[in-house]
Amino acid sequence: MREVVHVRRFERTGPWRLKLQFTDGLAGEWGFSGLATDPRKVTAPFRDPAFFDRVFLDFGALTWPNGFDWSPEALHADMLAAGVLKFEEAAA
Repeated sequence: MREVVHVRRFERTGPWRLKLQFTDGLAGEWGFSGLATDPRKVTAPFRDPAFFDRVFLDFGALTWPNGFDWSPEALHADMLAAGVLKFEEAAA
């Protein structure tokens, strides 16, 4: 059975960029600038980087005030496939 992963913590590293640490100990930086150019109505607020910065964790998923969330499992898989995840000791 596959382990379910969640985002444990994050930090902003630039406009539409976050460093993410997952519950399996892997961490990496990921750009979300595609949200700013996505034509869907639900992503329109992301054109403003200040809205992107309002991200918070809800049950281990990146979530924004408009209800948009990002599946931690899909994000983990994409980051793993891109080779940006590395094991990182959890900060106490």
